[in-house]
Amino acid sequence: MIQNLPPYISLFFGLTAFATMLIFVQAIQQASSESTRNKATPIFLGCTFWLTLQAVLSYKNIYHQDSNTFPPKIMLLGILPAMLVIILLFVTSRGKLFIDSLPLKNLTYLNVVRIPVEIVLYWLFLNKAIPELMTFEGRNFDILAGITAPMVAYFGWSKQKISRLFILWWNIICLGLLINIVLNALLSTPSPIQQFAFEQPNIAILYFPFSWLPTFIVPIVLFGHLTSIRQFIKLAKKK
Repeated sequence: MIQNLPPYISLFFGLTAFATMLIFVQAIQQASSESTRNKATPIFLGCTFWLTLQAVLSYKNIYHQDSNTFPPKIMLLGILPAMLVIILLFVTSRGKLFIDSLPLKNLTYLNVVRIPVEIVLYWLFLNKAIPELMTFEGRNFDILAGITAPMVAYFGWSKQKISRLFILWWNIICLGLLINIVLNALLSTPSPIQQFAFEQPNIAILYFPFSWLPTFIVPIVLFGHLTSIRQFIKLAKKK
């Protein structure tokens, strides 16, 4: 745990992580394919196990110890497995069927969680747990994705007032915003590859519950954008 950090910050972030999981599971429950809908409960249990495992690793200071090791332990034990799951879904036939049946409206609304995440990051900066460059006062513009997500979902999918091309570009731009903060966060974290923020490094993600950000919330949001882009490209090829 981060010393002297107000408890409400950890609680608020923990609730944000669980909200991310519930929104994602709800999207699976509303998939167009019955086989995908049937996977909702197993995926919920799998996500719960993953969150628990990451909580144990970070709570036991596994990620915080030996920051000079390469690759950083959080990349090896937390980020890499999540990325491998995403890759497997996109390269296997069953994975592609799963991806193509997910409702894009739900995946668009999922980006709303980026608003509370940005609020937490700002609180962490005020408490000297991350550098300013990781907040909306620095290099992080990710909150724009969270603010615009409800409008894109409502006017794009519910009211169909926004073109599919606009929604595609919105996903591409928001994906770019996500990649931007991920790179800045990784390069600000104490490790052999650290390039920024040596005066105030990004230590928060090495502690519970904030390790859930790079190991769970970011992969889910990344998966949502990649899924949306894939479905749009597939639809365009059919025309």
